[in-house]
Amino acid sequence: MATNPQNDEDEIDDSSAPLIEHLAELRTRIIWSLLAFVIMMVLCYTVWQPIYNFLTQPICHALAGRGQDCQLQIIKLQEGFFTAINISFFGGFALAFPIIGYQLWRFVAPGLYRSEKGAFLPFLIASPVMFAIGASFAYYVILPMAYDFFLGFQQGPLVATSEEATETRQLAGIAFQGSMQEYLNLTLKFLMAFGLSFQLPVLLTLMGKAGLVSSEGLGAVRRYAVVAILVLAAIATPPDVVSQVVLFSVIYGLYEVSIQLVRRIEKRREADLKAQGLWVEDEE
Repeated sequence: MATNPQNDEDEIDDSSAPLIEHLAELRTRIIWSLLAFVIMMVLCYTVWQPIYNFLTQPICHALAGRGQDCQLQIIKLQEGFFTAINISFFGGFALAFPIIGYQLWRFVAPGLYRSEKGAFLPFLIASPVMFAIGASFAYYVILPMAYDFFLGFQQGPLVATSEEATETRQLAGIAFQGSMQEYLNLTLKFLMAFGLSFQLPVLLTLMGKAGLVSSEGLGAVRRYAVVAILVLAAIATPPDVVSQVVLFSVIYGLYEVSIQLVRRIEKRREADLKAQGLWVEDEE
């Protein structure tokens, strides 16, 4: 049977229209996200020095405990400018993340069912909250221990008492003279590492909600999780037992919390299916 070419062309146009609308919507959301990021980045650039001063408190406290002045060096001429840019970039993204998350939500929400919207939105809110908790844990707990450990490699008259200086006069003095940008990069690595590590409950719970993992499966691989967390603790912290034990305890605790959250989701799903008469008991 012959077909009308005009009708085929109309069908192609109709099918492509939703795609064009989605692309236009995506472009709008990206533009708003970039605009928010640029505005927040400029705002952070105007106050980069107070932000940097706040980030230097852990090293300053560690140096003060050793009777040393807190001072960082500009090794390269452009180092101060790039330090300000780095602070503006990360600070701008952190401040703009709620707006970026809202734009993401507005883009995906029309394609979700009511139940899916109720499941996705809490994770969108919990993610930045858990990141902030992880970064705060790194700043107030891990960084003081880490920097005190690193400063322990100093020696000689420049950091010793007068009696010790007399006994170690022939030793080369080794004192901390940190680079401004190097210190910022190291601090940001710690904050990012712990912020991302604290996403573990959010990630595993979301995977449990999607049916990708189960509480029974997570419990079965617990021994492997312990090994992985031990490796992470050894890499992300200085080689002293205290900080490694602290990090291991926190991350492992988050893993156990994740198992309980996934188990709670499974029980809720089972109750809903039983209420609808769709639940089938597993045969043993």
